[in-house]
Amino acid sequence: SPILVTRKMFAHRLQSIGRTCTRAAAASFLLHHQYNSELSARCEAPQQQPELNRETDDLSKPEKRKGFYHGSAYPADMIYEPNKPYPLWDDNWDELAPARGDEKAISSREIRKKGTTRHIILVRHGQYHEEKDETKRVLTPLGREQADLTGKRLAEMVKGIDEKFGPCNVKIIRVSGMIRAIETADIIAKYLPGVERSEPDPDLNEGRPSINIPGSASQRVIDATKMEQPRIERAFRKYFHREVYSPANDANLVGNSIDEANSNNKENTLHQQIENLNPPEEDVSNDKKNAQHEFEIIVCHGNVIRYMFCRALQLPPEAW
Repeated sequence: SPILVTRKMFAHRLQSIGRTCTRAAAASFLLHHQYNSELSARCEAPQQQPELNRETDDLSKPEKRKGFYHGSAYPADMIYEPNKPYPLWDDNWDELAPARGDEKAISSREIRKKGTTRHIILVRHGQYHEEKDETKRVLTPLGREQADLTGKRLAEMVKGIDEKFGPCNVKIIRVSGMIRAIETADIIAKYLPGVERSEPDPDLNEGRPSINIPGSASQRVIDATKMEQPRIERAFRKYFHREVYSPANDANLVGNSIDEANSNNKENTLHQQIENLNPPEEDVSNDKKNAQHEFEIIVCHGNVIRYMFCRALQLPPEAW
């Protein structure tokens, strides 16, 4: 009957659909298992990337990207490699940390207590005219107003608020070699009379400090980064470092010497000698307390500031 034929056809179609679904499920399982196996293998044993030949390899072609970071478009040899893997903190980030196991080394607690703390204030230049000619990239009226307000605010901050939080010891104003930054620094300096001005430093000039992830990985970006990254990293290492602490400097601060203390009590350890050289905390003048904090102002550029910020916090600089 027509009804029976229809039922048979319907049952046949259900069986066909069932077989198709079973095959699809099996294929999906196999693909999922294969993907997880490959992912685990990559995590457990990272593949060795072959060296790039930038003269002969066409970096724009995907098949030539085997030497790139995680198989992406980012060259593996341009990824910053920290001394310690993220997120571990590198105590010797500036290569000035006291050597461990050195009996003559001063403890980190001693350094924090009596050493000098350096403060770096990073300032981006004001708004400027975006001209192709670099010499015409001067501040706009708004940019000059921004620099003026910044100078006023910095003057208020470094002046202090009372005897306990007195004036800050601003040592120097640094600036890049670009005219928009120099103009900004000139305006800020009017509100900080007596503060030393450095010569413009081209290492602080704007540029591409690193490849950025996520971001473009074109050949033009790679070439620009390869040219500009070394000088911006050089600027970071030049200005971002701890102040080297010396017990002799501490002795000069209070008007005595290590030799005098040692002659009074030869059995004292170096740590005890340093303690004896310092008057009680309540007797230390406010000027002497402030001398343990030094401030520098660096007027430069957005890319440079973001890169230095990531490097100082030991974050991947590719996130700038």
